[in-house]
Amino acid sequence: MARPLSDLPKAHLHLHFTGSMRHGTLLELAARDGISLPDALEEDWPPRLSVADEKGWFRFQRLYDVARSVLRTEDDVRRLIREAAQDDKADGGRWLEIQVDPSGYAAKFGGITAFTDLVLDAVAEASRDVGIGMAVVIAANRTRHPLDARTLARLAAQYAGRGVVGFGLSNDERRGRTADFAGAFAIAERAGLLLVPHGGELLGPESVRVCVDDLHAGRLGHGVRVTEDPALLDRVVEAGIALELCPVSNVALGVFSDLSSVPLPQLIAAGAEIALGADDPLLFGSRLNAQYATMRAAHELTDAQLAELARSSLRASRADDDVKAAALADIDAWMETPDE
Repeated sequence: MARPLSDLPKAHLHLHFTGSMRHGTLLELAARDGISLPDALEEDWPPRLSVADEKGWFRFQRLYDVARSVLRTEDDVRRLIREAAQDDKADGGRWLEIQVDPSGYAAKFGGITAFTDLVLDAVAEASRDVGIGMAVVIAANRTRHPLDARTLARLAAQYAGRGVVGFGLSNDERRGRTADFAGAFAIAERAGLLLVPHGGELLGPESVRVCVDDLHAGRLGHGVRVTEDPALLDRVVEAGIALELCPVSNVALGVFSDLSSVPLPQLIAAGAEIALGADDPLLFGSRLNAQYATMRAAHELTDAQLAELARSSLRASRADDDVKAAALADIDAWMETPDE
């Protein structure tokens, strides 16, 4: 028997704000306010979400927007963040970077600054009470105008060193021109934030190349399809650009046909820094530990390989040095315990 993965210390670097919500919490909050949920978020949950075409992505986004609509009070926001922290802690998480686009919540919570203040206060509270390190990545939406992204980059820069550690770019990478967001990323870069755009998931290596060349990515949300261009993969590895792999969501969205097709072994062999992430547990039905468990089963990974993935997630994080050192020491201790 293999060692229990819930005892393996790890960092979680790819988790979206609304997508982190527990399914039970969604149902409870919707019932409280009389919000009618689609079948895919109730009896047919988790939904089937292939996004091979524009209609599929629209359906995915619609479900996400419905889920966002149940967050109506400050207590709802605090509850979501607290429960995300609790779930990661139960999965062995020592550090969590939660990604949020404040503009998606601004109208209901007094503007982007007021909402960011709320999120950062809730993160500090949850981190203290649950006992897990936490930080925030502010992300722009690539389906909106690049000037909106500049506004968010200035917001992120304002909070650099005060709970915000990175600036990202999310949503359907087939929409818009990624290079048009370079100005926003330059603002974040000058503030010393980690640059973490999504790329190389729904599109291939060309998306990764733009994220690296034009946005100066320090870490890539997904990036999994960089394996389709070995020379670019070598460049990413040499530059130390970590990849936030989300295998369960990759398969659910139709990027790969099954878990054994996720090219994790190729990335490991190339020496890539990798952080496994859950993406949107609310929509994909699996949390952090499941990413390790599915990759262990699909690729017959050894405990030593899983331990190295956990170390990689911590190295790629913006966790404090003492958090990293303690977690890395506990990974070594995990490896020294006998198999069950």
